[in-house]
Amino acid sequence: MSPSRQPTVQLINLGCAKNVVDSEEVLGFLSRDGFAVNGQGRRADVVVVNTCGFLQAARDESLAAIAEVIRRKRRGEVGRVVVAGCMVQKCADQLSQIAGIDALVGPGRNDLVAQAARKAYGETENAESKPLVHLSSSPIHMWKTDAFRVLSTPPWSAYLKIGEGCDHTCAFCTIPSIRGPYTSKPLDAVVAEAAGLAERGVVEINLIAQDTTRYGQDLPGRPNLTVLLRELSAIDGLKWIRVFYAYPTHTLLSVVEGMASLPKVCRYLDIPLQHANADILRSMRRPGDGARYLEMIERMRDAMPDISIRTTLITGLPGETDEAFGELLEFVEQARFDRLGVFEFSPEPGTDAARMPGQVPAEIRRQRRDRLMRMQQAISLERNRQWIGRVMDVLIESAEGRSAIGRTFRDGPEVDGTIRVRGQSAPPGSFRSVRVTGADVYDLIGVAEDEHPRQADSRPHGRAQHHRGATTVACGQETH
Repeated sequence: MSPSRQPTVQLINLGCAKNVVDSEEVLGFLSRDGFAVNGQGRRADVVVVNTCGFLQAARDESLAAIAEVIRRKRRGEVGRVVVAGCMVQKCADQLSQIAGIDALVGPGRNDLVAQAARKAYGETENAESKPLVHLSSSPIHMWKTDAFRVLSTPPWSAYLKIGEGCDHTCAFCTIPSIRGPYTSKPLDAVVAEAAGLAERGVVEINLIAQDTTRYGQDLPGRPNLTVLLRELSAIDGLKWIRVFYAYPTHTLLSVVEGMASLPKVCRYLDIPLQHANADILRSMRRPGDGARYLEMIERMRDAMPDISIRTTLITGLPGETDEAFGELLEFVEQARFDRLGVFEFSPEPGTDAARMPGQVPAEIRRQRRDRLMRMQQAISLERNRQWIGRVMDVLIESAEGRSAIGRTFRDGPEVDGTIRVRGQSAPPGSFRSVRVTGADVYDLIGVAEDEHPRQADSRPHGRAQHHRGATTVACGQETH
């Protein structure tokens, strides 16, 4: 690497929040090695494309991004192209035939992505050579405790990956074959990473894994998610801790009970349930049924009355009859989810579900999805209106003139709603006490109660605390 000029790198991230963390680690390795991150520039010495391979639509998006980078390379705007991530593991043979790719690196080794980028940058390209390939036949995530992340999220909020891979055998899912078996990040390493993020100004961390509920079962001493939440809650500077992707196991209620005793932990839980009909769930190789899920939700709301519950569902799995879909509609009507995402079944090659009899036509899958979402819109509006007149902590994310946009504890970044705060602005990353004055299907409207931005308060038992004329709250507890 020539000392006369600092090489530049760009990274294009595709897919889920777990990919975001991987991409940030790759950039961290490269920045420590002397690369400058040039996110918006037209030219770059190396471009890394971190792909998603979960669904065909995601693979198409990844291929389009790769093709555009290769066109830039041919115009002389890009030096080398490195393709990484899930699609490499799933489609390595296809990608290795694409001229212009210099290296392919599968998931699980973010340090190898950085190494491949450095190596590609330092080598003279041979037009007839095949790309360098780093790929494991048995992928498993290798945790690097010394990894430094170049954050791509707003500086006050970050994702924190606590596990990777999956041991579940859902019939519709390719993740175990792409990401390998479940492996938890060691407890000390998670806490150290969270503390480092807090020192950099992060006030909200969002815990992610393929299954956060499973955290720690493969670690010495078997620390569970509740133990981890307790450790994270002790970190100075962190104000909100949010849990995504909680698998609906028998341990989930104990997790919710633990959350209720920790004021920094948002009264929010993302639980992908996928369906409610018992036969469809058995075909999916998923636990539970609608009745048991409703009982679980009721008990969760008893333990944590203001909890905001998000779920995802799938329409059109093979064998989903009109009756089974009707049962799903009735379940959603009864469950009254705060947030709901619905996906149409995608028959992914290599999955058991793709080979099942009784495939549902694409148009019916789409119609059922749309019908569910229309139902949920009315439920979401009702749930949002319940907050009118109440005061909530709001994390401000943007401001313009005398108004601001932020999120409450009920709103995960990028996937949920927002609240528009009228009458006053505040710096992004600060907290305001806001009285809710209006609601629509997805978002809230409110006015600031306090005159000055502040840090979120984290007081035990959710009791309102008063100081300097302002009323502040613990995460997910309202102030009257």
